[in-house]
Amino acid sequence: MIRSKWLWAGLFIIPAVELFGFIYVADQLGAFKTLLLMLTTSVIGLLMMRFEGKKVLQDSRTHMQEGRVPGRTMLDGLCIFFGGLLLILPGFVTDIVGFTLVFPLTRPLYRIFLLKWIEKKMKNGTFTFYRR
Repeated sequence: MIRSKWLWAGLFIIPAVELFGFIYVADQLGAFKTLLLMLTTSVIGLLMMRFEGKKVLQDSRTHMQEGRVPGRTMLDGLCIFFGGLLLILPGFVTDIVGFTLVFPLTRPLYRIFLLKWIEKKMKNGTFTFYRR
């Protein structure tokens, strides 16, 4: 029940904030430059996601070849994946969050949040993981 309330709130609030941001930036720069800026941030973000994703995959392979569990790199991969999804969505707010998820210097902030969330879910028993 709580999850669906957050989902509905997100479905209405995020587009409203994005529309407000688009109108504000278009008022400052003009409509054409705003559209060009949105397209440019999406392309740069996708290129960053591709580069960082390859780096995380290589790190994961290295960890597994050394017999270590690639826990941190798996969380980095999740951050890069969700950051890439946000960068694909049109809008400036989602681009900012997406860039911070993909950018390696800000990613540890999200990793700490994810680790605490996973730990809480495991303690509650609502997080299930499968072993092969």
